[in-house]
Amino acid sequence: QVQVEESGGGLVQAGGSLKLSCAASGRTFNAYAMGWFRQAPGKEREFVVAVTMSGVITNYADSVKGRFTISRDNAKNTVYLQMNSLKPEDTAVYYCALARSRPDYPFSVYTEFAYHYWGQGTQVTVSS
Repeated sequence: QVQVEESGGGLVQAGGSLKLSCAASGRTFNAYAMGWFRQAPGKEREFVVAVTMSGVITNYADSVKGRFTISRDNAKNTVYLQMNSLKPEDTAVYYCALARSRPDYPFSVYTEFAYHYWGQGTQVTVSS
């Protein structure tokens, strides 16, 4: 089995930065991609960004473009999300997920359905 665990969340003032980590363990060989999603209170979970194990980075969600950066360390089976210039609207539970294979059409790594393993989430709160 595969375990996915996020860390690095917390409380930060608007304009500040946080770096989230997502570590995958277990049978992670041949994993296809890892992605970040977030869910704000009262809203549906939304895609943030993903990266394939070969290094291809997807488009970022428009709401985070230019402020968030995804990176990966395959040797550590870890993906990072550097979040800069944080805004109160970035407040959410951030989830990391792992796709063990390339999703079949019509799904893509932009959708939740592409992912097989999810972490428990880490809370990010941005105060104004």
